[in-house]
Amino acid sequence: RSSDLGERHEKDDRHDLKDRSRYVLGWSNQAKIRALEKKHELLQSTLGECLTRLAGLKENQRELRALSHGLSKLVVFRDFHDLNWRPLVAEIAELEEQKHLLESSSNLLQQLSFRLKTLEQLVQENGRELNERLVEQGANQQKTQDAQGFLQEALAELCTPEQQFCFPRLEALRGELLGEHTLSYESCAGREKQLRDELQSRIDAEDKKCARSREKILQSMAYFRREYELEARELDENIEAAYEYRALLIRLQSDDLPRFESRFKELLNENTIREIANFQSQLARERNTISERIEQINASLRDIEYNSGRYIRLDPHATADAEIRDFQSDLRACLEGALTGSEEQLYSESKFLQVKAIIERFRGREGQSEADKRWMRKVTDTRNWFTFSASERWIHDDQEHEHYSDSGGKSGGQKEKLAYTILAASLAYQFGLDHSGERARTFHFVVIDEAFGRGSDDSAKYGLELFQRMKLQLLIVTPLQKIHIIEPFVSTVGFVHNHEGRSSRLQNLTIEEYRAQKEARAH
Repeated sequence: RSSDLGERHEKDDRHDLKDRSRYVLGWSNQAKIRALEKKHELLQSTLGECLTRLAGLKENQRELRALSHGLSKLVVFRDFHDLNWRPLVAEIAELEEQKHLLESSSNLLQQLSFRLKTLEQLVQENGRELNERLVEQGANQQKTQDAQGFLQEALAELCTPEQQFCFPRLEALRGELLGEHTLSYESCAGREKQLRDELQSRIDAEDKKCARSREKILQSMAYFRREYELEARELDENIEAAYEYRALLIRLQSDDLPRFESRFKELLNENTIREIANFQSQLARERNTISERIEQINASLRDIEYNSGRYIRLDPHATADAEIRDFQSDLRACLEGALTGSEEQLYSESKFLQVKAIIERFRGREGQSEADKRWMRKVTDTRNWFTFSASERWIHDDQEHEHYSDSGGKSGGQKEKLAYTILAASLAYQFGLDHSGERARTFHFVVIDEAFGRGSDDSAKYGLELFQRMKLQLLIVTPLQKIHIIEPFVSTVGFVHNHEGRSSRLQNLTIEEYRAQKEARAH
């Protein structure tokens, strides 16, 4: 070991100096790599031999287990005679030989054996025939019972006058559907099923026709209720209400409404145009409300120094979205000529059709209801009518320094400050803050979790000043390293401590108590 000049060197003498696998110095490590590869090959060879030997040992173990299993079966036998089967086989063979000699030497025995075989065959044939006759007799008895039951049922049914009334029609249908045929007891069930299937097919076909007619009627009812909602508000959309539609038709025909078509059209168009004008005015008020709130937010942002000598202003712009622009254009087209145009232009059929197209899309067109709902939510939400950007301006002359349409190309601190600005503006818009009126004294509570933990001190201070200027009441959850930034802006501190992750404790202090304890600990 050496410790000259504050350095430390160690030498390990436990290994052979010529072992190249232990070398760590030199211009090339190829020799060490070769040594390690050779050592790896040697170990692989040794491992292969070990595996081969292990496989052989396992095979020997399997053979020994099979031998042990066979020997264990011999334990159940107490005497060798229990296993000696050869004397028994020899005795059986000897007895069979004696039997064969006796049978071949006696003619009378052969004749009797032949007669016995003949009689046995005859008995077997008679038994089979007897079984067949018994089965046939049972089947005939069952058929007789079935026929009697069927006869009783038929006689009972014939007693019903309503059923007897249908017999002539069924007889005609039987010949029409089944053609020429002869009825028997056995074929009655099949013919009945065939006739029932044919009749059911006709009934199903008629049911389908009725269902299609029913569907067409319901579609017509639905169309009428959509097109004439006022007149059909008390009508149901089902077949049972058909008499109500029929009564309405009779009433319309008796009222001779075409005579009042011009007056009816005039009143309808006037009311429709008036409602569209009110709708457009409501959207304009909501759009103006957004602009007024942005002005209120900008009034608060002007008093806050975003950067040295500069402040941030939010600039609203009309959206470039094609659907919203088309919707606004369609609304204006519906009201063109309302102030200066002629009465024929204002209440013309073409203008009514323009209004009708918008209303139908609001209701949801057939097959496009979901798309129309999304479109309606989009175009009627005046927040979608704007796109916003941020303008950083000089306080002394109100000249623009930089314009932000997004946070691309900005540093981390710039992104944080811009994010705090947008967050505060969103909260102010959501609460509808108006510092000039009574609502400025309203409680506006905001909870911010993991606040200012990763941001810079300057951006955190800027965000807190911004929230204070907006008169927002904050509950801030933040790590201890940011407490010196948050301290000037809070009135109460709550310390949370979780000892070993098993139990949490909370200590609430006023800011004065916190500062007193902080000063006491410093001394």
